[in-house]
Amino acid sequence: MYSKELCWVNPYKLPFALTDALCQLIVSDEAIADAEKRLLRFAPFIKKYFPETEQDNGLIESPLKEIPQMKSALQDSYGFEIPGKLYLKMDSHLAIAGSVKARGGIYEVLKHAEDLCIAAGKISVTDNYEKLADPAIREFLSNYTVQVGSTGNLGMSIGIMSAALGFSVKIHMSADAKQWKKDLLRSKGVEVLEYSADYSKAVAEGRKNSDLDPTSYFIDDEKSIDLFIGYATAAKRLQKQLDDLSISVDKDHPLIVYIPAGVGGAPGGITYGLKRIFKDNVHCFFVETTTCPSVLIGLDTQTFEKANVRNYGISGQTEADGLACASPSGFVTRIMTNQVSGEFTVDDGKLYDYLRLLYNSENIQIEPSSCAAFAGPCGFTTYPQMAEYCVQHDLSPARLQNATQIVWATGGKMIPREIYDAYLNTYL
Repeated sequence: MYSKELCWVNPYKLPFALTDALCQLIVSDEAIADAEKRLLRFAPFIKKYFPETEQDNGLIESPLKEIPQMKSALQDSYGFEIPGKLYLKMDSHLAIAGSVKARGGIYEVLKHAEDLCIAAGKISVTDNYEKLADPAIREFLSNYTVQVGSTGNLGMSIGIMSAALGFSVKIHMSADAKQWKKDLLRSKGVEVLEYSADYSKAVAEGRKNSDLDPTSYFIDDEKSIDLFIGYATAAKRLQKQLDDLSISVDKDHPLIVYIPAGVGGAPGGITYGLKRIFKDNVHCFFVETTTCPSVLIGLDTQTFEKANVRNYGISGQTEADGLACASPSGFVTRIMTNQVSGEFTVDDGKLYDYLRLLYNSENIQIEPSSCAAFAGPCGFTTYPQMAEYCVQHDLSPARLQNATQIVWATGGKMIPREIYDAYLNTYL
């Protein structure tokens, strides 16, 4: 069943009011607000070290862009209607790392650096954090190592920022990681360790390697609350963008969001943040490929991190390198059980079809993993399960016409041109 394109409506989803108290015990609103303040403290350093963030005063944020030509192209190509307006949240174009991982990954690196520097008396929270660029602080941080296991984008975000702060960095890359991402990291002075096995092996080896070194800090994509909180900060910034565009979100103007899912951290954190703000007026769906739907299996079977696609005769191999996680995060699948609206899965070949449509209609470059999210608006009105979902959640045709639908592009800006040209000419 799981190896075919499908729509899964979450039978465990509950109204926001019934999940609020429990969620506050796990990740509180205060914790997210604290993370937002921390990112503001680091803005002067980021602005100084990464000039491309100057226009946003050192904040790492992406545009929210309406894509009406892409909406028309999808409708013309597949013969259905996409209600409301279609937008692209362009985390594919986030500064520094060019992916959604610039949120959670960079945030956790910054928090670790702050913790070390405050404990050593190098800075206080009232300082101008531009001083983190001082050679003496960089030399202090060079005594510490940051490690992570990754299929690519998380490693890029952590590697680039850790190196900028002066940390020693080790990125454990799975076989699915693209060569250009490994090359870019090495050009930044990052040590890249390669494995012929999948993502889970890279994480396990990275964790084991880090545990042997008392000066090493391991960023755990499967379990980290700090990563999760970093992603959750995206919600308040999206709210401001919607406000600036005079876009209402309420019962009569629903917000529908589609996010690609790998191990689950980024979409889980974003969904969590959005639910805290928009409550039952936001409907979040994850999207995975048919050859690696681990989050779907973990949620559907309620086996969480014990779910593995290979136990269901599914290869786990996909063109979407960022989604190539055979088992999901137990932390994220548990917390999302009552919050995510459902899932769509998509065949690998359509990733390139969507990629071409977006480029030809809007002249926007994103990577194949990001393109998975377009299966959401394409499937919203075509699966019978979604008709039932709309009835259950009072999403009448009139309300859907007032909907704001957002496809969350998770990566792509940093793809070398020759590789992107090859993507444009890939047909599966």
